[in-house]
Amino acid sequence: MKEALLIIDMLNDFVLTGAPLEVPATRTILPTLKSRLEAARAKGVPVIYICDAHRPDDPEFSRMGWPPHAVKGTPGARVVAELAPLETDPVVEKSSYSGFHHTGLEGILQALGIDRLVLTGVVTNICILYIAYEAVIRGYQVIVPADSVAPLDPADGAFALRQMEQVLGVEVMR
Repeated sequence: MKEALLIIDMLNDFVLTGAPLEVPATRTILPTLKSRLEAARAKGVPVIYICDAHRPDDPEFSRMGWPPHAVKGTPGARVVAELAPLETDPVVEKSSYSGFHHTGLEGILQALGIDRLVLTGVVTNICILYIAYEAVIRGYQVIVPADSVAPLDPADGAFALRQMEQVLGVEVMR
């Protein structure tokens, strides 16, 4: 099996203290995720970044009540410095919770011959969960290291990990 490491939404607008949609747990996972990233690169495992990239008037902001965040072209939409992509790393922009819907991700995975995905980043019960679902229904093997994903709320994160494991058949590494 050929594996890829996906780093999902580890953006300034989620990670930095005082950010518009701050998820404090992202700072807890950051050292572990940085080590995982370095290990993947050392082994030649492809690293793919999946990043929110919203328009300033994105309907998600009013529909979901989220504050404007990760607006395309702003510093808040950039990957945090500790995990910055290399020029050769694919960066896939998304405007919804989906990593696959109108993003080109599947084409990248197919071109690289990837069949196993390691999902990391934020938010466990939102983008991680929905990307896991979409990957599973497309036939990818999915692994989620629990120490490399961050929830907004611990109970919601635990629920999402159970759903991924028990309903989707995702390998949750604890």
